Amino acid sequence: MPRKLTTSSMARMLRMSALATQVSTSLAAGHALNFWLSDPIANARRSERFVRNAFRVSEALGELKGAAMKVGQMLSTHEGFLPPEVCQVLQSLQRDAPPIPYHQMRTVLEQSLPQGLATFASLTETPIAAASIGQVYRGTLRDGRDVVVKVQYPGIDKVIRADLNTLKKLFGSLLEMFTEIAFEPLWEELRERLLEELDYHQEAQNISRMRAQYEGDPQIMIPAVLSELSNERVLVMEFMPGIPPQQASSTRYEQPLRDHWGAGLMRFTMQGLLTHRFLHADPNFGNFAFREDGRLIVYDYGCVKAVPEHIATGCAAVLQAALQQDLDAIPARLKELGIWDRGRRAPVTRAVIDPLAAQVLRIVNGTPYGFSADDDLYRILLDRNGQYLTELTRLELPAELMFVNRTLSGLYGNLCQLRATGNWREVLSPLAANG
Repeated sequence: MPRKLTTSSMARMLRMSALATQVSTSLAAGHALNFWLSDPIANARRSERFVRNAFRVSEALGELKGAAMKVGQMLSTHEGFLPPEVCQVLQSLQRDAPPIPYHQMRTVLEQSLPQGLATFASLTETPIAAASIGQVYRGTLRDGRDVVVKVQYPGIDKVIRADLNTLKKLFGSLLEMFTEIAFEPLWEELRERLLEELDYHQEAQNISRMRAQYEGDPQIMIPAVLSELSNERVLVMEFMPGIPPQQASSTRYEQPLRDHWGAGLMRFTMQGLLTHRFLHADPNFGNFAFREDGRLIVYDYGCVKAVPEHIATGCAAVLQAALQQDLDAIPARLKELGIWDRGRRAPVTRAVIDPLAAQVLRIVNGTPYGFSADDDLYRILLDRNGQYLTELTRLELPAELMFVNRTLSGLYGNLCQLRATGNWREVLSPLAANG
């Protein structure tokens, strides 16, 4: 059911604070109860509690929209870090968050387009997608062209800024509890990307640049922008339908086709990082669609990261070391990239790197590797690196890597959902060599 957007900074702060208190109280009570329960019963209760709290978080963030909802979407891409039941609930934020009533969105259209609703021969009142900053509608222009119309929520700029003030305090306090990483540069990187998403004119420029980069590509499809009908608050694009990711990941489609889609996802992401240095940095699975002929459609270019040359070449050097199975070279390559142990003023030790490196080497060793939700990459890291927690808290991480890391972890989760299998060494080797 459509719900009015809460724009008051105080109301939003109170809602997020109440949510945090409710969830933490639930988990604490469950922890106490589990002490008296047998393991099977405790595990069942814990799973039920996770799902219940995930629904609370998903509902609240979906209603709040803005930066708060964006955080939930980021969490949902970390397949393996959260219980699968929780990921499944949070992934609803990528496709079916509660919409804002049409009459509010109609006002934005009337105010933003010179001819208002007369621009369209028809426009659906029910959105086909409700995202963190705007809603998307199907429409037909008067000349017969089918389009999608992305409309910004009224007052969302104030909402984003209110969220940023609240989230900065929350995340700053949280990071101080378990890491010595300088928070301010990371926050400025996050803030810059989120504010860029408010400008649909900037997104239109991102799309045009991406389309030029992939012109003639046999697999990557990017919808065209109708620039004469687009502005800072409304974005009109050609209608380019495809198979939604949840359907594409199902057994309805054969393994070879899912493998082909997975290879396209890998190539698109790594080309953006290493070759074009212009990274589509919002890896939510809902931003992709698929065609039965093997092609991949990429939507939503509000969050795009221009990758500095030294970051791209540094990432390529780390990947080259992995492809060469040279674990001893990785600490030095990471230090050149800007990742090192600030406390010892030295490269990160092999003991910290090896769990992740071993998984990467399995993926790129030249034999077919199948991504799966059972990979549990994050749990491997947490379990194996617990004894090196002090060293991990001293890591220096360049702010420029924030959205690179987000994109790569999202790619990993998407490939796990597709259960894609392939010779990933063959996909990555030419990109690393040209990076």
